[in-house]
Amino acid sequence: MKKAVCLLSGGMDSAVCAAIAKSEGYDVVPLTIQYNQRHIRELDAAKKLVRYFGFREHKIFDIDLKRIGGSALTDEMKVPEGKSLEEIKNGRIPATYVPARNTIFLSIALAYAEVAGADAIFIGVNHMDSSGYPDCRPTYLKKYQEMADLATKRAVEGRPTKIMAPLSEMTKADIVKKGAQLHVPFELAWSCYSGRKKACGVCDSCTLRLAGFSEAGMTDPLEYEK
Repeated sequence: MKKAVCLLSGGMDSAVCAAIAKSEGYDVVPLTIQYNQRHIRELDAAKKLVRYFGFREHKIFDIDLKRIGGSALTDEMKVPEGKSLEEIKNGRIPATYVPARNTIFLSIALAYAEVAGADAIFIGVNHMDSSGYPDCRPTYLKKYQEMADLATKRAVEGRPTKIMAPLSEMTKADIVKKGAQLHVPFELAWSCYSGRKKACGVCDSCTLRLAGFSEAGMTDPLEYEK
């Protein structure tokens, strides 16, 4: 059976990505990276999603990106709230960008994939409806694949690990519809940048998620403050 390491943050996009990998017949090995971000709600969500999908093992990897800082998710900077969709998609990189996060995450996943004998790495990055993070772009993923093909024993021996980003060119509405088709438990997936009891409903991530459900003609089952 083909095997895939799936980066599972616990957010909506990573949950749908994991469901896609499972639906395509991969033996999914979920990898969650705890990087000392603002809260651990996503980590709790990832654990619940692993149990729901029935994945047999869950690798949780700890690093401390707070020591680098430079992001509202790892530093004392304020998380932006109350922006419109147009403001979120204006092309400017927001304060919630974590420097080189996907490069770091993919590198950990690539090392783990070599040890686990994985044929693919699934990552739930999204380029169409996003906050404009540079490490979510298809051109970035293409270049990372080229590097991985040069840098790993598996690739040199003719068994490269393929970087899979099935959500990259999908809208948030498309992601919601795909998740519903695959019976993703959206109520378990946490997308909010706050770690409060309920999702805030006003940060960029909540705004994009709620817009996706609205455009898909569906109701988000997650509880929101606003």
